[in-house]
Amino acid sequence: MEKEKKAGRYARVLEQLETLLLKSNNTVSDMATIAALLHHKMDDFFWTGFYLLHDGQLQVGPYQGSLACIDLKKDTGVCWAGVNRRETVVVPDVHAFPGHIACDGRSNAEIVVPLFGKTGEVFAVLDVDSTRKNAFDEVDAVWLGKIVSLVQQPQ
Repeated sequence: MEKEKKAGRYARVLEQLETLLLKSNNTVSDMATIAALLHHKMDDFFWTGFYLLHDGQLQVGPYQGSLACIDLKKDTGVCWAGVNRRETVVVPDVHAFPGHIACDGRSNAEIVVPLFGKTGEVFAVLDVDSTRKNAFDEVDAVWLGKIVSLVQQPQ
């Protein structure tokens, strides 16, 4: 998808989410709504969901797609890279990423966006996989960052 078209679609998704999430006061509900809308509106989103930090572990949260890994091995894979680096990680080819965790072997590209709590700590990540290599770029990074900023901060 060309960058302008993709940015336009993200803008419409963001606008729709802003309206939908006005009615929510729950972090998990926000995540479930975001995962569902992104998964069904964006091309190439094969697995779309959240992993939440809980007692030092990354555990699966709301998602859309094939069966997920429940716990991700600490400091391994793209999701932990997003947590540890405290920044969005775009991986054009997951098979070339050291320590990649393959919950579904059909995934070929991945983007992970960290979510920050009120005190600046990472409390979760948005994880999106694609079956197409090079599926994600800076347009995805910018817009997904805007979208995850809509998630209610946990208490």
